[in-house]
Amino acid sequence: MSDSCIVITGAAGALGQAVVQHFLPAGHKLGLLDHDEQRLRSVFGSPANTVLHAADVTSADSVSAVIAQVLQAHGRIDALVHIAGGFEMGEGVHQITRASWDRMMNLNAWSFVNLTQAVVPAMQRQGGGRIVAVSAAAAREGQALKGAYAASKSALQRLVESLSHEVRAQGLAVNSVAPTTLDTPANRAAMPDADRSAWVPLDVAAQAIAFLATPAGAAVHGQHVQLGSA
Repeated sequence: MSDSCIVITGAAGALGQAVVQHFLPAGHKLGLLDHDEQRLRSVFGSPANTVLHAADVTSADSVSAVIAQVLQAHGRIDALVHIAGGFEMGEGVHQITRASWDRMMNLNAWSFVNLTQAVVPAMQRQGGGRIVAVSAAAAREGQALKGAYAASKSALQRLVESLSHEVRAQGLAVNSVAPTTLDTPANRAAMPDADRSAWVPLDVAAQAIAFLATPAGAAVHGQHVQLGSA
């Protein structure tokens, strides 16, 4: 059993559910965030030592209010697992609209800034903590019709690296996992004929996240753990 507190964004999504189910049996205190609180409650019910909150991860006011509620309930935050984000096929680079650019940057990069602005001061006061973001293998290089998405995930990785350098001396470990394609029901439906041999099972991704989000991964700093084969 553990009395540490772990905040998970995007908790009602496929990967979020896998991560929650990894932590629940160990007795962690959890703060589960998603844009749809009703869906959170329909998926998880009311587990012990768990608070569920709706949150807009692109809004500083929404995030700060929810993190304050988690801190009030649990007293501390030992780990932040930031799964919430977005993907979309887009235009060619010479056709990207400002709306699609802003949408990807807000969901995948600015959201990380919002969460860390709310969480890092609490971790600094308590003398340590761990932050794990979900980036993507696509952050390594550009791909056709994924310019805004790849740029936003690359921006997320640079933010992870920068924050890691800024706070590691204070006992905070900041990293990301970078999966290729996750084996989710939605991806299976969208790509029914794809070769899934290189896809990443959700439980495997959850185990990698858990390693980085617990003391076992405390010596890892500013890394992007590649999941799956490109």
